Amino acid sequence: MGDHIILVDFLDREIGYEEKMKAHVRPMLHRAFSVFLHHDGKFLLQRRAFSKYHSGGLWANTCCSHPRRGETLSEAVERRLLEETGISCPVREVGEFIYRYQFNDSLYEYEYDHVFVGEYRGAVAPNREEIEETAWVSAEDLASGLVERPLDYAPWLPQAASIALRAAGLGGACATAYRSSPPDCPDCWL
Repeated sequence: MGDHIILVDFLDREIGYEEKMKAHVRPMLHRAFSVFLHHDGKFLLQRRAFSKYHSGGLWANTCCSHPRRGETLSEAVERRLLEETGISCPVREVGEFIYRYQFNDSLYEYEYDHVFVGEYRGAVAPNREEIEETAWVSAEDLASGLVERPLDYAPWLPQAASIALRAAGLGGACATAYRSSPPDCPDCWL
């Protein structure tokens, strides 16, 4: 049996459980999290493994996943951060948002996403089943990349990054990202 994730309502109240893939096929609103590690104005991004069931090869935040049935958000964040990146460090929740994205006729993301940030300066040991590569990216380069090359990034990253940038005191990077008019991209939320 696969992992069962937590289904929620629009106020993030638990309403049930579903196997992870079924929740992404139907689509069903479920609890998720996005972690951003940073230091000195740079954020640790990961390029998702090409073998992932969605968003393979796209750049995303340091770590993202879902808490399992019976697992708290903080337990899930600690578990997945270590599993994906080999990192254990303190993080704090700084915001949340709901997003829905349709990859194709039978695959969706529909998540109540909790955003966490933490400062980290140590080594990264990426799990190659999860991550193709990692990079420390300046807040300015992240913000401009989301505007200028939105299809290089996972669909949740614009919303999650704007919360993380502000929480890390780097919200000014978002304001300077629009050097001209925003791109004609229906999937962009920055």
